Amino acid sequence: MPEHSVGMNLDSMYGQNHDIYHEFPEFADRIDTLKTHNLDFARLVDTYTKINREVIRIEQNIEPKDHVYFEELKKKRLYHKDLLYSFLQS
Repeated sequence: MPEHSVGMNLDSMYGQNHDIYHEFPEFADRIDTLKTHNLDFARLVDTYTKINREVIRIEQNIEPKDHVYFEELKKKRLYHKDLLYSFLQS
């Protein structure tokens, strides 16, 4: 069973959902395939997920950081999202 269809996702527990499957629902099958068959893509998904979860922890004030750090982290998440999208389109 694909990861995106199992139980509640940490990324969806608070606020907007930015996990990769919610960002690109039209590519769910392709995401599963690439994660399995393309190591670079799988690593990129892992990095994106880690960044996204850190953003969530900061939003929840579990891991407080200053505003500048938080904004830079969100930019980093967006950059990785753009890279993922490029992979998915190719």
